[in-house]
Amino acid sequence: MVRLFRFLIFLLAVFLYSPQIYGYDIDKLCAPIDEAILRSPEYVEAYEEKITAARYEYEHEDDVKRKFEKGFRLYELYRPFVADSAMYFLHHCISLAEQTGNRSEVVRCKSLLGLRCSNVGMYDEALLILDSIQTTGVDKEVLGIYYQAYNNVYSELAYYTRMEDMRETYLQKTRHYEQLMYRYLPSDAEACFLRREQRAQGERNLEESMRVNDEWLRTVEKGSHPYALVALYRYIEYKERRDTVQMMQWLVESVLADIRNSVMDQGSMWELANELMLNGDFERASRYIVFTSECANRYGSRQRNWQISPLLSDIAKGYKAKSERTTRQLRWLLGVISVLALLLLAVLFFVRSRNRQLRIARNALSGKNKELSEVNLQLSEANHQQSLLNTQLKALNGELAQSNAQLSESNRVKEEYIGRFLRLCSMYIDQMDSLRKRVNKLTKNRQFEELYKITRPQEFRDRELEELYVNFDSAFLHLFPNFVTDFNQLLRPEERIEELEEGKLPTAIRIFALIRLGIEDSGKIAEFLHYSVNTIYNYRARVKNGAIRDRENFEKHVKEIGMPR
Repeated sequence: MVRLFRFLIFLLAVFLYSPQIYGYDIDKLCAPIDEAILRSPEYVEAYEEKITAARYEYEHEDDVKRKFEKGFRLYELYRPFVADSAMYFLHHCISLAEQTGNRSEVVRCKSLLGLRCSNVGMYDEALLILDSIQTTGVDKEVLGIYYQAYNNVYSELAYYTRMEDMRETYLQKTRHYEQLMYRYLPSDAEACFLRREQRAQGERNLEESMRVNDEWLRTVEKGSHPYALVALYRYIEYKERRDTVQMMQWLVESVLADIRNSVMDQGSMWELANELMLNGDFERASRYIVFTSECANRYGSRQRNWQISPLLSDIAKGYKAKSERTTRQLRWLLGVISVLALLLLAVLFFVRSRNRQLRIARNALSGKNKELSEVNLQLSEANHQQSLLNTQLKALNGELAQSNAQLSESNRVKEEYIGRFLRLCSMYIDQMDSLRKRVNKLTKNRQFEELYKITRPQEFRDRELEELYVNFDSAFLHLFPNFVTDFNQLLRPEERIEELEEGKLPTAIRIFALIRLGIEDSGKIAEFLHYSVNTIYNYRARVKNGAIRDRENFEKHVKEIGMPR
């Protein structure tokens, strides 16, 4: 009977806790990415310092030719960082090139401006700019960039249009300008490698596409921004070959290169989040898609937001499916416990039957002490088995009660935060659309100074962070209205935190609110609150030093606030 009970417990554990089979160690693979995301503010700060130094040189340069060179350097710095700023300095470079009478540089900058417009979804503007360019008497390489810009905009239009007849027209123009681009650009130019590999992949010529990627890889420096693009297409190569190990390794290489180079237009992080979501790792996929969404908002790309929005919806559906699966497992667990209860009743009936037999044996066989001793041993063993079963059943009932309480709380917290998260997504989409319309209007009216003022990154970031914290505090206080009172009861009177604005948590309580929600890692808390890790450690230590009871179990008591008793 005991063996049967243990076998059922083993089957239950296998059913509930069997791991997801990835084909690779996902924790080990993503550990460098998690570290890079934590250090992302450092990378961005260093990149912004580089931009600040370049802007100082540009603003204090009087020679028109050298000012053009410094302005073009600023365009290259902003190109992967902020799209609007990159286009802003291209406009300046066009004006400076016209002053010097350098027609080739005028055409180069206008072509690059058209290319940037098509990359952020401004197709009408891109075609207007390119159609206005006169290419007579310009350098051969500049012509190649001009045809590359045309090739890019028609390629994007062919990809996104839903009209089949228009798609064929766009594809014909794409192929036409692709051939012109090959004629004028050097064969080792990034655009040539990119189109050659895309063409080979589209024709399912995997040997040729890998050969092109090998050749392209030899021309870039490992870990650089161009390396990220090559690694991304190498990921696609191995994905076509269904080599999941190599595929994920190269995708991680691309993601790391983007983060460490402060690239805000991140195609590889979006791909990684999608792969993790397809493998059922919704928590990590959600964390990565939020990070790349913030980067895309900072960069200002409509296409990237179009790609991210459906993935956010898929992650929400995945969470719902996972919750339903957990409910089914809980029902199965209740069925198993019912079977075990029936087995326990059978054991009790068996023990009582043996007790009756023992009493009869004592009355009938009073002279047979040896036989009576054997029966006593059997009864003792049966009682021991009953005691083991009772102990195991009590432990299982306790675990079930705890699981029910945790599941109920988890569902409540999940529903509240997913609801607010979806409302925030809708609100941010409206805000981004309003900003897009305003920027479009300012750009059309050439009000670039006003455009610069409304897109200053620090003010925009502070405003959005304040709104995020207000929403977080409101949701948390709605879920745990007595949290602040119960939290202060754990502290000595002189250490209690009373300066609470209406509906807003102080930083110290906000840190322990995150701990109450299960976020205990100081690095993750620091990332959410935009403090340093040392600051979070100091807050936690200072509050725990004011605890009434032993400080070692303080956070454990915090996590029990609001739990069902």
